[in-house]
Amino acid sequence: MIGCGLMVAACASHPSNVLLPTAATAKGAATVNMLVMSTRSRSSAPGEIYDGERAEGRSLLNLVVSVPQDGVRRIGEIQWPRSQQPDAQHEFATLAINDIAPEQVDKWFLNVAAKRRKVLVFVHGFNNSFEEAAYRLAQIVHDSGTDAAPILFTWPSRDRPFEYLYDKESATNSRDALEYLLARAASDPNVSDITILAHSMGNWIAVEALRQIAIRHGAVPSKIKNVVMAAPDLDVDVFRSEYSQLGEPKPRFTIFLSQDDNALSLSRLLAGDKDRLGGIDPDMEPYRSKLSASNIVVIDLTKLASNDPFHHGKFADSPEVVRLIGARLIEGQAISGKDVSPGERLISSARMNAAATARK
Repeated sequence: MIGCGLMVAACASHPSNVLLPTAATAKGAATVNMLVMSTRSRSSAPGEIYDGERAEGRSLLNLVVSVPQDGVRRIGEIQWPRSQQPDAQHEFATLAINDIAPEQVDKWFLNVAAKRRKVLVFVHGFNNSFEEAAYRLAQIVHDSGTDAAPILFTWPSRDRPFEYLYDKESATNSRDALEYLLARAASDPNVSDITILAHSMGNWIAVEALRQIAIRHGAVPSKIKNVVMAAPDLDVDVFRSEYSQLGEPKPRFTIFLSQDDNALSLSRLLAGDKDRLGGIDPDMEPYRSKLSASNIVVIDLTKLASNDPFHHGKFADSPEVVRLIGARLIEGQAISGKDVSPGERLISSARMNAAATARK
């Protein structure tokens, strides 16, 4: 009961059914044009689009979201609409939602991805509604400063803290669809560089899909350059086994973890007290040696302050971290084991911010 209470508290409440397209625009607002692939079933509720149940197949959408200009919002936060008629000057707003057929995907890649030939595929985690995942991706894309073409892969999460096992099975059931999406993006002539950003339980799907691709083809497609694992809710032994099956050359893996992640502490208990990858101490053995030998980069965010009281979403709500993702990782700049300055700057910045706040 304590654990369930933690998960309830960790799930921030926000208005539902907010995805009704609006013509409202605001001066200075940015737009994020994303491709959506989903294994969720469609919802009949106005403004919801998808619910948390499993569809028999996969579907495609084109979603355009408006993000208020930086001067009226805090970087790292989603300004949720307070009604189904959003104030686009101060809130996120949905400008367009359109179903698209598989053959129309070529046009989206040509019109959106061809500008930089970079693609960012986001896989959300446990206890996420569709609107939460969509607005989170829009926030990450805008706040990171990347102009990579955003793709959301959204799987059937019931968005309820008591449904952990259902969500885990839904995630497993969605790995074939994600495999298809990654292979489709890698085969597109308008794409030369793919970054996968997965959060929490979404890392289970991402690694499973990559493993399946590698088994079918001998290796992961060379266009998949980066895999960014944010707070991965993934058994360390399972990850080690799957990582070894990805063939060569492997994508560059970067793990954002935090030892004070309370959501992963609960997940560890549910998993028989087995360490979750996103909650380990990377300086302790055997993790330090194994991560170093695999050339996996770890950014330890334990000392970084967060607006999330459960410290599970630091990768997205910290301005420093989300900018690091956009300015360094998506842009293809390698962060080697010797390059610890980004993490040090993050921690230093967090300490200075905390000190400044304390003086006020």
